[in-house]
Amino acid sequence: MATATNSLISCNSVFAWIAAIACALLLIPLIAMQLKDSVNWSTADFAVMGALIFVAGSSFVLIARKVNPSRRLAVGALVLALFLYVWAELAVGVFTSLGS
Repeated sequence: MATATNSLISCNSVFAWIAAIACALLLIPLIAMQLKDSVNWSTADFAVMGALIFVAGSSFVLIARKVNPSRRLAVGALVLALFLYVWAELAVGVFTSLGS
């Protein structure tokens, strides 16, 4: 299992997979917009969220290539925490007025 993970992270095609996953995740609000009037995303919202997902995934891969494999879980937790922080700031401005 560890060798499969190492080979996936070291392969450059992982960035295409990250882009595909980002697009697949963006289908959720797109479909929700078709079903509910309360979901109202603009093109900029899709672009920002797609970039945020792609940057978070790419950051994890690039950092995971540099660190010891035993530290990848900690790197993943850190990247996830930063992703959630930026998402919350852009959505509602928890600590600043970015989302307001």
